[in-house]
Amino acid sequence: MEPTSSSAMERQTWELENNILAAAFDPDAMDAIYRYDEAANARAHQEKPWATDPHHFRRARISALTLLKMVVHARAGGTIEMMGLMEGKFQGDSIIVMDAFALPVEGTETRVNPQADAYEYMVEYSTINKQAGRLENVVGWYHSHLVYGSWLSGIDVSTHMLNKQFQEPLLAVAIDPTRTVFAGKVDIGAFRTYPKDYKPPDEPVSEYQTIPLNKIEDFGVHCKKYYSLDITYFKSSLDSHLLDLLWNNYWVNKLSSSPLLGNTDYVVGQIFDFADKLKQAEGQLARSQFGMLMPSQRKKEVSSCVHAL
Repeated sequence: MEPTSSSAMERQTWELENNILAAAFDPDAMDAIYRYDEAANARAHQEKPWATDPHHFRRARISALTLLKMVVHARAGGTIEMMGLMEGKFQGDSIIVMDAFALPVEGTETRVNPQADAYEYMVEYSTINKQAGRLENVVGWYHSHLVYGSWLSGIDVSTHMLNKQFQEPLLAVAIDPTRTVFAGKVDIGAFRTYPKDYKPPDEPVSEYQTIPLNKIEDFGVHCKKYYSLDITYFKSSLDSHLLDLLWNNYWVNKLSSSPLLGNTDYVVGQIFDFADKLKQAEGQLARSQFGMLMPSQRKKEVSSCVHAL
């Protein structure tokens, strides 16, 4: 089915908002990213540059089609957190994500871990892919965060560290489908955890974070255990056709909705969270004006909270 002019315009807007650039000037060069070099992959696995440099991987390159598939899956979960795996390869300091598939896993804010049936599904899916000539390996996992943004919670950090023992290199992606629909731009983050005993430099959080008040403690405790990768998107000449099909079948029904009508709970929750943060800040300001000196640890907590507002 051909896209309507309205649908096509919405998709073009989505691509512009998420900085997905077409490679019309040289589609053959763009399609080359899908060619899998098994010898180069094996050589990199032997050298393992990520084992000696915790920051070796600095970029995550995700296909536009994969991005849309992950967002649709995340949105389809409603109030349930969803999880899936990403397939691709790594090249230099980039992890390249070329496809993703959903896992039969449902989670909550405190548990998004695959069970035995999910592991069986992973093995079967990967085996069928290999038989079909898709040689790419699993390079990461993605999951949804509901309303509270794209970062790694304590459970996420533990899950990623556990899976890195069996699959490395590994990328973790978090997507907030509610904020995505509300803003029109995908709320997404790509991360890698540090080795267990690694102490990262004491640097400020590089990206502005809008963390809900009830999540600030979890964010603050674990934010030094991982780092974020720069994300860019790409699409091949074939992707354009597949994006049309996926957009028509899923986007309008699951993602395209009025932010004010479809996200009332989100808007109200943001207002209440902002009010709570203002009340907390006013209390801290009042105490400081009356000459009450705060312990150094308390100052750090306040600084972290103010930064996350």
